[in-house]
Amino acid sequence: MEPTSQHRHPLSKRDFALLALDHVAYVKPEPHDGRAGYAIHAADGTPIGWSEEREIAFAAVVQHEMEPVSVH
Repeated sequence: MEPTSQHRHPLSKRDFALLALDHVAYVKPEPHDGRAGYAIHAADGTPIGWSEEREIAFAAVVQHEMEPVSVH
């Protein structure tokens, strides 16, 4: 049986972000205290870390059993 539009409930941006909140972290270039580096954000945009090196930022995300995603 094909779902109809009556049975679909669109997710808000907030709901969509909450689905991945504990599983995905975004890594993006972002300076901190005048130094170049990489910010780590939860799926909802909450800052959760920072590193001067991209590889270290990704490793920190994986260490916390999350999936790193690069954002440019």
